[in-house]
Amino acid sequence: MLDNISILFQAPIFAVDLLIQGLLIGGIFVLAAYGLALVWGVMNVKNLAQGELVILGGYLAYQATLWGIHPIVALPVAFVLMFCFGWVIYLVIIKRVVDRDMFTSLLATFGLSLLIQQSLNLVFGPEVRIAEAGFGTLILGDLAIPVIRIVSLGLAAVLAVGIILFMRNSRMGQAIRATAQDPRAARVLGINTDRVYAFTYALNAAICGSAGVLVAMIWNIQPYYGLVHSIRSFIIVTAAGLGNLPGVIIAGFGLGVWENYAGFVFGAEFAIAAVVALLVGVLMVRLFQLYRVRQVVR
Repeated sequence: MLDNISILFQAPIFAVDLLIQGLLIGGIFVLAAYGLALVWGVMNVKNLAQGELVILGGYLAYQATLWGIHPIVALPVAFVLMFCFGWVIYLVIIKRVVDRDMFTSLLATFGLSLLIQQSLNLVFGPEVRIAEAGFGTLILGDLAIPVIRIVSLGLAAVLAVGIILFMRNSRMGQAIRATAQDPRAARVLGINTDRVYAFTYALNAAICGSAGVLVAMIWNIQPYYGLVHSIRSFIIVTAAGLGNLPGVIIAGFGLGVWENYAGFVFGAEFAIAAVVALLVGVLMVRLFQLYRVRQVVR
């Protein structure tokens, strides 16, 4: 570990490369985390199947490559298919736990994650897969940056801007924001909150599916890799806070940089452990903050 740290000081180009690579992958983390923030903030559902939705989108991209379709071309198709899948999942499962306690929603979404994992394992097998994009490497002096990572960041940015504009300017986006602020008042004003909930969860699934397509192009996918993506999303949302989009963006890029540096310093086998350790740290900080807040005596 000390040897790796010394390399960063002796050869700053490695530190710059890790920083750039971390920022490039951080944009994908932001997508999945924003979807979780939507579901959590609007429906008060802690979606433990968040990562599995990402992996499912990745397998859609992989299947597209088997049919001779480029994964980037498959991205809008995956968005639509995952939107429909999310709507069905809401009607079958999520609708029944929206008004229940937190434990019930956690249990239901955990069961959903197991169902998706085992289904993907049965269909595609446990092997690691990748959706080949066919892009090369950009050489900038001593830096070698995979072009697909730059393209993925650009696609993630376009998708994020589109979602933000939709949330701000569309009638459904305004209904989602109104429901998030006060569901009871939204019902009084004539908003169909059940339809808003269904659309919100479906939009989250579509966002995760799109993020999964990008993940399949720059990394690899496997039926049981969803847990890591769920942890990443929970870290970002917990650190940024609900409804704090700038915070989600900063936390997402920061997590990408942290994971990249941790993988280099501690070893690739400890990169995920560093992510889990960061989650524990964020939860501890939040807990201390709650203890410092004075509670009103009733």
